Amino acid sequence: MRYLIANWKMNLPPEGMEGWMSAVAREDPRDVTLVFAPPFPFLRDAFSQRRSVSLAAQNCNDHASGAYTGEVAPSMLRYCGAEYVILGHSERRNIYGEDDALIAKKLSIAIETGLKPILCIGENLSVRDEGRVATFLEEQIKATAVPELERAPEIVIAYEPVWAIGTGRNASGAMVAETMVDIRRALSTHWPFHASRAPILYGGSVTPDNVDDLVANGTIDGFLVGGASLDSAKFLAIHRGMR
Repeated sequence: MRYLIANWKMNLPPEGMEGWMSAVAREDPRDVTLVFAPPFPFLRDAFSQRRSVSLAAQNCNDHASGAYTGEVAPSMLRYCGAEYVILGHSERRNIYGEDDALIAKKLSIAIETGLKPILCIGENLSVRDEGRVATFLEEQIKATAVPELERAPEIVIAYEPVWAIGTGRNASGAMVAETMVDIRRALSTHWPFHASRAPILYGGSVTPDNVDDLVANGTIDGFLVGGASLDSAKFLAIHRGMR
């Protein structure tokens, strides 16, 4: 299964949600699962307009309910129509201090609630420059090897090298392909149930300009797209580059 996921973060498309959805709905998805993740307040509206596109939430809390002001439980996301949830995004890790232990708890409850997790992993520049990428990613995968994984019918991995997000630096397809080998090896050790079946996406500043190299040489199963996903024309250009 191949995926193209639009992560709008704390934004809405300049053309408006309805305009974006209409443009994407006219596209033939072929063998690509299209998913978009709007901000929390727009999940219900997005669900009613989604047409051929699946809906994801950008995060969830690690509790089912309780006194957690400002947080959103996985069951609430399902009520709003979300099928997927993004967990461990680099911005959640780096800006809000979410560590592997917390992300593992979120992964557990998301699976128990029936959400399909999109788990983000990735290294910063110092880790890459020091040649510790394989070890670092294995540690992230090992830390999230929760018992519930074997009950998860579907889980998606999104590899997002932090050093390639919003910096103007991009990972080449050949570089990503090397990392895919490391990720599959770590999955075989720590997530054996999903080792060969979990789709692995790339999520480091994906644009129409670098999609061809990544598709041709990166051995990936799709993309998690940030800024470029806010423009339906750019998002669809990435989709067409996957064919």
